[in-house]
Amino acid sequence: MNTKIGLLLVTVGCLLLTLQSQAQERDDRATILNFKGIQYMSDDSLFYTNFRFRMQNRLGYSNVLDNEDNGKFDARIRRLRLRMDGYIYTPKISYSIQLAFTRGDQDFDDTGIANIVRDAVVFYNFSDDFYISFGQNKLPGNRQRVNSSGQLQFADRSLVNSNYTLDRDFGVSFNLSKKIGDMPINAKAAISTGEGRPALGTDDGLAYTGRVEFLPLGNFTNDGDYSEGDIEREETPKLSIGGGYSYNDRTIREGGQLGRYVKNPFTLKTSFADAIFKYQGFAYQAEYMRRDVDNPFNIVDDQFNQVDGPEDELAYAQKGWGLNQQASYLLNKGYEIATRYTYIKPHQQLRNYEDQLDVIELGLTKYMKAHRLKFQINANYTVPNGDFGNNYSKNAWGGTFQIELGI
Repeated sequence: MNTKIGLLLVTVGCLLLTLQSQAQERDDRATILNFKGIQYMSDDSLFYTNFRFRMQNRLGYSNVLDNEDNGKFDARIRRLRLRMDGYIYTPKISYSIQLAFTRGDQDFDDTGIANIVRDAVVFYNFSDDFYISFGQNKLPGNRQRVNSSGQLQFADRSLVNSNYTLDRDFGVSFNLSKKIGDMPINAKAAISTGEGRPALGTDDGLAYTGRVEFLPLGNFTNDGDYSEGDIEREETPKLSIGGGYSYNDRTIREGGQLGRYVKNPFTLKTSFADAIFKYQGFAYQAEYMRRDVDNPFNIVDDQFNQVDGPEDELAYAQKGWGLNQQASYLLNKGYEIATRYTYIKPHQQLRNYEDQLDVIELGLTKYMKAHRLKFQINANYTVPNGDFGNNYSKNAWGGTFQIELGI
């Protein structure tokens, strides 16, 4: 009877803590007793598991202004993920596993292999302020990539992230949080393989990544610096400024951790700086990224890529820089209006293959249960090579409707 009463008390305690905690989902560490998921704890409390899922269903349309009939519809399940977080024997040893079940989430188009494993990582928590990880997980890269895709205020991340992001990788990371006076500082560093979610193999080069964040106005409510939009309606101004650098030595993929495999390894150097500000429903964030490589051109390696293509197909790294800015305001009853401006400037070496791009986007989101259940409508207009008022050739417009649902 005592055992049953003890188990009941533990279960009730977990549920109460779950109901009270509204912390944002984090992709860079395990979430323990923080979410309304399917939870299980052993009788002796030696292990705990939290099962969750989320999905994104979308309908989109895009059209290029070139006097041709090229309108395209996009109706699909963008993401369907299962996540398991917990600990074994002691909360100091925690883990996070995340599986993906849609083609776009499995790196299939680049490798021809359905890689369902997104995260499989073990953490050792020395304290709440210092932990290390070993396994496959997100690198401490740019802010929008570090944020979970479930915490975005637009249906997709910006083109700056798409072109220059670091993404997931296998390796070891070190994470430390400290305070200088009243200012929290987060420092993160990782040593990883440099090839991302390896479907076929890795080379002998490694990637070295570091990131530092400064919060001069104190911590955000419920880890709000790791989510977009001011859902918490911060009562006092909050600001986080971050930046970092990644040196990916002799990677064999176009984008370092992403893209097709190439024949000749090259070294990618990526720098990034970002900031996010929130106050009383208003949110603003900016992100700058730059990628350098001595020679961006390469050849697709048919030995590794399982997709059909011509022999000696050209491949290249996205050398250049980009800037993304977005602002939003949370209205009454959970409605949010947002706007985003993105600028991409490819290096001169790529001007025959990549256009300079300006992208303007508008968004309307209805939050039913914060980011766990929301309805999103986005509209976008893309301008290549600064053609805002001449012949509009190859300018493009489109829109997306998406439902996000998860526990």
